Amino acid sequence: MTILPAAYLPSVAYFAELLRGDCLIDLGEHFIKRSERNRARILATDGVMELTVQVCHANRPRQPMRDMRLDYSKRWQHQHWGALVASYKGSPYFDFYAERFEPFYRGHWEFLCDYDLQLTELLCSLAGVAMPAVSERYVEAAPGDRDLRPKHKEGPAFVAEPYVQVFSDRLPFQPNLSFADLLFAEGPASIAVLERCRYGA
Repeated sequence: MTILPAAYLPSVAYFAELLRGDCLIDLGEHFIKRSERNRARILATDGVMELTVQVCHANRPRQPMRDMRLDYSKRWQHQHWGALVASYKGSPYFDFYAERFEPFYRGHWEFLCDYDLQLTELLCSLAGVAMPAVSERYVEAAPGDRDLRPKHKEGPAFVAEPYVQVFSDRLPFQPNLSFADLLFAEGPASIAVLERCRYGA
Protein backbone atom coordinates (compact mmCIF):
# COMPACT_ATOMS: atom_id res chain seq x y z
CA MET A 1 0.00 0.00 0.00
CA THR A 2 1.11 3.58 -0.68
CA ILE A 3 0.18 6.16 1.97
CA LEU A 4 -0.30 9.70 0.67
CA PRO A 5 -1.18 13.04 2.27
CA ALA A 6 -4.19 14.96 1.05
CA ALA A 7 -3.04 17.49 -1.53
CA TYR A 8 -4.28 20.64 -3.25
CA LEU A 9 -4.28 20.18 -7.04
CA PRO A 10 -1.90 17.22 -6.60
CA SER A 11 1.29 16.83 -8.61
CA VAL A 12 2.00 14.62 -11.59
CA ALA A 13 4.04 12.33 -9.31
CA TYR A 14 1.04 12.04 -6.97
CA PHE A 15 -1.16 10.98 -9.88
CA ALA A 16 1.45 8.51 -11.08
CA GLU A 17 1.09 6.88 -7.65
CA LEU A 18 -2.71 6.84 -7.96
CA LEU A 19 -2.41 5.20 -11.35
CA ARG A 20 -0.32 2.41 -9.82
CA GLY A 21 -3.20 1.70 -7.43
CA ASP A 22 -3.44 0.48 -3.81
CA CYS A 23 -3.19 4.02 -2.39
CA LEU A 24 -4.62 5.51 0.80
CA ILE A 25 -4.97 9.20 1.67
CA ASP A 26 -4.34 9.87 5.36
CA LEU A 27 -6.43 12.68 6.92
CA GLY A 28 -5.34 11.85 10.47
CA GLU A 29 -1.74 12.95 10.06
CA HIS A 30 -0.62 16.38 11.27
CA PHE A 31 -0.91 19.36 8.96
CA ILE A 32 2.49 20.56 7.72
CA LYS A 33 2.90 24.14 6.55
CA ARG A 34 4.36 24.90 3.13
CA SER A 35 3.51 21.41 1.88
CA GLU A 36 1.38 19.94 -0.88
CA ARG A 37 -1.59 19.80 1.50
CA ASN A 38 -2.41 23.42 0.73
CA ARG A 39 0.10 24.35 -1.96
CA ALA A 40 0.29 23.59 -5.69
CA ARG A 41 2.73 24.49 -8.45
CA ILE A 42 1.54 25.68 -11.86
CA LEU A 43 3.28 27.23 -14.85
CA ALA A 44 2.86 30.97 -15.37
CA THR A 45 4.23 33.18 -18.14
CA ASP A 46 7.47 33.83 -16.22
CA GLY A 47 7.97 30.37 -14.74
CA VAL A 48 6.71 28.19 -11.91
CA MET A 49 4.12 29.80 -9.61
CA GLU A 50 3.02 28.49 -6.23
CA LEU A 51 -0.64 28.71 -5.26
CA THR A 52 -1.31 28.54 -1.51
CA VAL A 53 -4.72 27.84 0.01
CA GLN A 54 -5.15 29.95 3.15
CA VAL A 55 -5.99 28.04 6.32
CA CYS A 56 -6.85 29.09 9.86
CA HIS A 57 -4.30 28.69 12.66
CA ALA A 58 -1.62 27.21 10.42
CA ASN A 59 1.00 27.84 13.13
CA ARG A 60 -0.65 25.64 15.72
CA PRO A 61 1.43 22.48 16.11
CA ARG A 62 0.13 18.94 15.73
CA GLN A 63 -3.21 19.73 14.16
CA PRO A 64 -4.77 16.76 12.36
CA MET A 65 -5.20 17.45 8.68
CA ARG A 66 -8.92 16.61 8.95
CA ASP A 67 -9.42 19.57 11.36
CA MET A 68 -7.80 22.30 9.25
CA ARG A 69 -10.33 25.01 8.34
CA LEU A 70 -10.14 27.25 5.30
CA ASP A 71 -9.53 30.97 5.81
CA TYR A 72 -11.53 33.23 3.51
CA SER A 73 -10.26 36.52 4.97
CA LYS A 74 -7.91 36.76 1.97
CA ARG A 75 -9.16 36.42 -1.60
CA TRP A 76 -7.08 33.35 -2.40
CA GLN A 77 -9.85 31.70 -4.47
CA HIS A 78 -10.13 34.75 -6.72
CA GLN A 79 -6.33 34.93 -7.04
CA HIS A 80 -5.97 31.22 -7.81
CA TRP A 81 -8.69 31.20 -10.46
CA GLY A 82 -7.23 34.31 -12.07
CA ALA A 83 -3.81 32.65 -12.13
CA LEU A 84 -5.20 29.44 -13.64
CA VAL A 85 -7.09 31.33 -16.36
CA ALA A 86 -4.11 33.56 -17.17
CA SER A 87 -1.74 30.60 -17.27
CA TYR A 88 -3.83 28.02 -19.09
CA LYS A 89 -6.39 29.81 -21.28
CA GLY A 90 -4.08 29.13 -24.23
CA SER A 91 -3.66 25.42 -23.47
CA PRO A 92 -5.45 22.87 -25.67
CA TYR A 93 -7.93 21.56 -23.07
CA PHE A 94 -8.48 24.40 -20.58
CA ASP A 95 -11.74 25.58 -22.15
CA PHE A 96 -12.98 21.99 -22.24
CA TYR A 97 -12.47 21.52 -18.49
CA ALA A 98 -12.75 25.06 -17.08
CA GLU A 99 -16.42 24.90 -16.09
CA ARG A 100 -15.69 21.86 -13.93
CA PHE A 101 -12.93 23.69 -12.02
CA GLU A 102 -14.48 27.12 -11.65
CA PRO A 103 -16.96 26.15 -8.87
CA PHE A 104 -13.99 25.35 -6.62
CA TYR A 105 -13.03 29.02 -6.83
CA ARG A 106 -16.55 30.38 -6.26
CA GLY A 107 -17.97 28.09 -3.59
CA HIS A 108 -17.36 27.67 0.12
CA TRP A 109 -15.87 24.72 1.98
CA GLU A 110 -15.28 24.62 5.71
CA PHE A 111 -12.41 22.15 5.82
CA LEU A 112 -9.24 21.95 3.74
CA CYS A 113 -9.45 18.15 3.55
CA ASP A 114 -12.91 18.27 1.96
CA TYR A 115 -11.73 20.86 -0.54
CA ASP A 116 -8.60 18.87 -1.42
CA LEU A 117 -10.44 15.57 -1.71
CA GLN A 118 -13.20 16.93 -3.93
CA LEU A 119 -10.67 18.55 -6.26
CA THR A 120 -8.68 15.31 -6.36
CA GLU A 121 -11.87 13.40 -7.10
CA LEU A 122 -12.60 15.77 -10.00
CA LEU A 123 -9.10 15.30 -11.41
CA CYS A 124 -9.40 11.53 -11.05
CA SER A 125 -12.76 11.56 -12.82
CA LEU A 126 -11.48 13.67 -15.71
CA ALA A 127 -8.36 11.55 -16.12
CA GLY A 128 -10.01 8.16 -15.63
CA VAL A 129 -7.94 7.30 -12.56
CA ALA A 130 -9.52 5.50 -9.60
CA MET A 131 -10.04 7.68 -6.52
CA PRO A 132 -8.04 6.18 -3.63
CA ALA A 133 -9.37 5.12 -0.25
CA VAL A 134 -9.36 7.70 2.56
CA SER A 135 -8.65 7.25 6.28
CA GLU A 136 -9.94 9.71 8.90
CA ARG A 137 -7.51 8.28 11.46
CA TYR A 138 -3.73 8.33 11.38
CA VAL A 139 -2.35 5.40 9.41
CA GLU A 140 0.63 3.51 10.80
CA ALA A 141 2.77 2.26 7.93
CA ALA A 142 3.22 -1.49 7.93
CA PRO A 143 6.31 -3.30 6.64
CA GLY A 144 6.24 -3.15 2.87
CA ASP A 145 4.11 -0.01 2.71
CA ARG A 146 5.38 3.02 0.79
CA ASP A 147 4.88 6.04 3.04
CA LEU A 148 4.96 9.24 0.99
CA ARG A 149 3.84 11.66 3.66
CA PRO A 150 6.52 14.40 3.76
CA LYS A 151 8.32 13.25 6.89
CA HIS A 152 8.56 9.77 5.47
CA LYS A 153 9.39 10.34 1.80
CA GLU A 154 11.74 7.67 0.61
CA GLY A 155 12.82 5.67 -2.38
CA PRO A 156 13.98 6.65 -5.87
CA ALA A 157 13.37 10.04 -7.43
CA PHE A 158 10.40 10.58 -9.69
CA VAL A 159 11.29 11.12 -13.35
CA ALA A 160 8.53 12.93 -15.25
CA GLU A 161 7.76 12.19 -18.89
CA PRO A 162 8.03 15.49 -20.82
CA TYR A 163 4.98 16.85 -22.62
CA VAL A 164 4.27 20.10 -24.46
CA GLN A 165 3.48 22.70 -21.80
CA VAL A 166 1.57 25.89 -22.41
CA PHE A 167 4.65 28.17 -22.58
CA SER A 168 7.00 25.69 -24.25
CA ASP A 169 7.92 28.30 -26.87
CA ARG A 170 9.70 30.38 -24.23
CA LEU A 171 10.28 28.21 -21.16
CA PRO A 172 12.02 24.87 -20.63
CA PHE A 173 9.97 21.88 -19.54
CA GLN A 174 9.05 22.07 -15.85
CA PRO A 175 8.59 18.60 -14.33
CA ASN A 176 6.13 17.55 -11.67
CA LEU A 177 3.81 20.53 -11.61
CA SER A 178 0.16 20.12 -10.62
CA PHE A 179 -1.55 17.34 -12.54
CA ALA A 180 -3.88 20.09 -13.79
CA ASP A 181 -0.96 21.34 -15.92
CA LEU A 182 -0.74 17.95 -17.63
CA LEU A 183 -4.51 17.62 -17.94
CA PHE A 184 -4.92 21.04 -19.58
CA ALA A 185 -2.07 20.23 -21.98
CA GLU A 186 -2.89 16.63 -22.90
CA GLY A 187 -6.53 16.04 -21.98
CA PRO A 188 -7.47 12.36 -22.46
CA ALA A 189 -3.84 11.53 -23.35
CA SER A 190 -2.74 12.44 -19.80
CA ILE A 191 -2.91 8.81 -18.73
CA ALA A 192 -0.50 7.77 -21.48
CA VAL A 193 1.97 10.41 -20.23
CA LEU A 194 1.59 9.15 -16.64
CA GLU A 195 2.25 5.60 -17.78
CA ARG A 196 5.57 6.69 -19.26
CA CYS A 197 6.73 8.37 -16.04
CA ARG A 198 9.21 6.31 -14.00
CA TYR A 199 11.39 6.27 -10.94
CA GLY A 200 15.13 6.80 -11.29
CA ALA A 201 17.97 5.34 -9.29
